[in-house]
Amino acid sequence: MHIRKLTGGLVAALAVTFSLMSGQATAAPSTTEDVAAAARVVTYDASASAEFRSAVDRGAAIWNESVDAVELRPVASGQRANIRILADNGWPRAQTTSLGNGTVWIGRQAVNEGHNTIRISSHELGHILGLPDIKPGPCSSLMSGSTAGTSCTNAYPNAAEKSAVEGYFGGAFARTAGDAPLNTLIVD
Repeated sequence: MHIRKLTGGLVAALAVTFSLMSGQATAAPSTTEDVAAAARVVTYDASASAEFRSAVDRGAAIWNESVDAVELRPVASGQRANIRILADNGWPRAQTTSLGNGTVWIGRQAVNEGHNTIRISSHELGHILGLPDIKPGPCSSLMSGSTAGTSCTNAYPNAAEKSAVEGYFGGAFARTAGDAPLNTLIVD
């Protein structure tokens, strides 16, 4: 008796499947809004970033303006952040635990030497988003970090840096051997 009911249900399921395969059902085309809605949200907690809070928020906004596959947002109350951002007296650095997760230190040493706080913030967030240092490098490369000198205030990723982050979060290509390994401390 149970076998007869199971067989009848299977036949009905197969009939529906075959009718759908005949072209009656089609998927809706993907739209730009669908792609934008698919951005991975990465939250950050800048509550311990002291005097660098506005620079951190601006650095996150720069990444949001520059890429579509990931969006950096301040963490909501009671939520655990993907990224912790701290201020200290050392050199700026980032420790990634996995793509989009880790800790950033906005070090006062670089600020005291004259480096731009928004560039530092954007650069360190770039590490958390999977980018390695590019040293030495020109000011046009955000990931050149301090090697561009204290006169460099460019806080925007260049086309290659944007493309890499889009790929990491959009899945367009895999990480390569030259990329910063995850779960590492990167001192700039």
